[in-house]
Amino acid sequence: MANTTIKLPQPAIDGNLSVEAALKNRRSIREYQNKALTLKELSQLLWSAQGITGSSSHYRTTPSAGATNPLKLYLIAGEITGLDAGIYHYDPMNNSLSLEKKGDYRIQLAQAALNQSFIADAPAAIIFTAVFNRTTAKYGQRGIRYVYMEVGHAAQNIYLQSVPLGLGTVVVGAFEDDKIKQILEQPDKEPLYIMPMGWV
Repeated sequence: MANTTIKLPQPAIDGNLSVEAALKNRRSIREYQNKALTLKELSQLLWSAQGITGSSSHYRTTPSAGATNPLKLYLIAGEITGLDAGIYHYDPMNNSLSLEKKGDYRIQLAQAALNQSFIADAPAAIIFTAVFNRTTAKYGQRGIRYVYMEVGHAAQNIYLQSVPLGLGTVVVGAFEDDKIKQILEQPDKEPLYIMPMGWV
């Protein structure tokens, strides 16, 4: 398949809600309105998880041990205005999406996540994966722990960014790794989290 790249809207760097208010109102949400997301909201969420915040790729919204940046984010797009259903890889350097596979994979994703049906109901989901050897090559086995720390930071950023946008999400860790790899067709990347998202 020819690679299709979608440049995302520039993320906002200020807003009307304080960090304190976002922390107070953060919740795990498993029910979503039947309403499509837009590229603007997706851009803001993806940027909050891994976005570039300085002149170097080392400066990101999420800390990374030794700036090894092991996380790779994939978007499972279902109902997004201006974006075909499919699986996309997020490129933080260019704040863009690259189409990996066409089609709506939300039902297969929910099945791989032990039939948690709310995943299929959400307009989209982000799958966090990691290339562990990017970090373990520098830190040995200790690097495994650092990767898990990093994905926690990134997921919390999405939680907090969702609140001012009026969106809901939840971290899902219950899934069959091999099935997620098959859906993504990324056998060398270890799935860590699924975060479905939609309007509250």
